[in-house]
Amino acid sequence: MLELPDDLRGAFKDPLGSVFTDPNDLLAADGAGRPLVAVGDVVTVHLLDAGHSPDVALVDGKTERERVDESISRRLPDADIEVANPPATLSRALLDALLDALDRDEPTVIEVDGEEDLAALPAILATPEGGCVVYGQPGEGMVLVPVTDETRSLARDLLTRMDGDVDAALALLDAR
Repeated sequence: MLELPDDLRGAFKDPLGSVFTDPNDLLAADGAGRPLVAVGDVVTVHLLDAGHSPDVALVDGKTERERVDESISRRLPDADIEVANPPATLSRALLDALLDALDRDEPTVIEVDGEEDLAALPAILATPEGGCVVYGQPGEGMVLVPVTDETRSLARDLLTRMDGDVDAALALLDAR
């Protein structure tokens, strides 16, 4: 559905929110509301270790493009939904799975065959206001993005600069 063009890759280097190295500090921070969407295996495990199960977790078995260590993978819950999403893309299947997971009453794990790195953008757009999205920032920590009009605007701007059927993706996400 959408693909990250090479000239937009640099726009993802800067975190979209505050960076934390301690999950307890992140969870205590202003803006760490519910629902909480975690994007990434290591982030998900850090939140679980802190006693906080994400409402939605997107995992792909990798961190920084390498297979996660077994100490991480064995602590991840079993997948509830499995989807394919090639690297540097946002597939329709991933967007549908995210929306489905957000509609569920119980915590939901989405296992991505491919890469879940860009899922923070649609998660920010689809998560109800007052919720938050947490994703990993390589070499820095976990980024907390409270879902507000401002962060949605930023996510929308980045998403509209991707290649592909942006209008269809936004229509799907805006239907929430």
